[in-house]
Amino acid sequence: MDAPEDLLQVESELNARWPETKIEPSLSRIAALVDLLGDPHRSYPVVHVAGTNGKTSTARMIDALLTRIGLRTGRYTSPHLQLVTERIALDSAPIGPERYVEVFRDIEPYVAMVDRAGDVPMSKFEVLTGMAFAAFADAPAEVAVLEVGLGGTWDATNVADGKIAVVGPVSTDHVEFLGSDIEGIAGEKAGIIKPGSIALVAEQIPDAAKVIFERVAEVDATVARAGLEFGVLRRDVAVGGQLLKLQGLGGAYDDVFLPLHGAHQAANAALALAAVEAFFGAGAQRRLDLDAVREGFASVVVPGRLERMRSAPNVFVDAAHNPHGARALAAALDSEFGFRRLVAVVGVMADKDAAGILAELEPVVSEVVLTRNSSPRAMDADELAGVARDIFGEDRIAVEPRLDDAIETAVRLAESAGDPNEPLSGTGVIATGSVVTAGEVRSLFGKEPA
Repeated sequence: MDAPEDLLQVESELNARWPETKIEPSLSRIAALVDLLGDPHRSYPVVHVAGTNGKTSTARMIDALLTRIGLRTGRYTSPHLQLVTERIALDSAPIGPERYVEVFRDIEPYVAMVDRAGDVPMSKFEVLTGMAFAAFADAPAEVAVLEVGLGGTWDATNVADGKIAVVGPVSTDHVEFLGSDIEGIAGEKAGIIKPGSIALVAEQIPDAAKVIFERVAEVDATVARAGLEFGVLRRDVAVGGQLLKLQGLGGAYDDVFLPLHGAHQAANAALALAAVEAFFGAGAQRRLDLDAVREGFASVVVPGRLERMRSAPNVFVDAAHNPHGARALAAALDSEFGFRRLVAVVGVMADKDAAGILAELEPVVSEVVLTRNSSPRAMDADELAGVARDIFGEDRIAVEPRLDDAIETAVRLAESAGDPNEPLSGTGVIATGSVVTAGEVRSLFGKEPA
């Protein structure tokens, strides 16, 4: 997967700006940019998605449903797994490298004007957000699905007024920016709920729910809650995913095949369905077309989320990068696959809760191979091994500084396990710990960006 030279040049220029791990809380820069661009973000209605985990999956499901129903969609998600063009999608597909470069060059003079006018230049994420707004307006998109990058209130995407606000499960992550106080985190994420909007809220821990519903009341939004107005009525494991019966705002939808694994993805599906129903004004026994809903969910592609890379032994990749995500991953592995022996390959970022991630994985994996991805922010493999020893013990860990070597070692451990007469289908490898790790494993197995 080689990126064209002009795309690499644009990425080099964008990488010279503040990275997405550094923020200066303000909407003034992105507001100035969209003003210069003629407010492209106001030329289409917006479905805005926030939450700690599941944002990308939920956004992709919403996009798939809207596309199948017949609207031209724009989708903005982050971070990307393999290629930055994944972040800006039209009609459920990433824009091409040529279009990405073209959009950047189109808005570049206006970005320079904003840079000159302020004390702090625009960050990379702010520029990418401006690019997405412009690309969607030019298409033109009939609806934009925007995933929050970080938090909500001060995220660059929040310059848009979402007609529909989707708040997924809230837990701790990015504590260096959002803190570890769950009420404060929930308040940041609830900032996407705008006056007069419709808020679809996933099941939350009580402290988070309290803050979110206070925001709903403050801005006089309409709210629908998972487990009350919508939710998962039934979930059956199926080949390649799961078969669902979902309760929507307008009624029940049965025999919905979702080609993703885990109870958390079923919950994301219910949230996405309710968001699309709310967008179209469904409810009070008026539901969406059942066939369209079935076809939309069946078409969902979410790379790097319990995604199979190969069989015998099975190798999966998952982008879980915090304890909440690792817990959902472990639950899915335990309930849906029943491996006799499962080896984990783990590479995390230095600023993440490595101990929390490893502790969630420990009950479902036999051994763990500690490694690192290519990011400058990656935790050193030996340092990660030091954390893992306290959780797994010395005999259950291996260290491979190179990711490709780590995958090979894990496959070898899985293949050499147990009775030689037992089929390899009962063994597996899961590579996880970071979005970057997941993307690089996809590339190692020759997967194209999706």
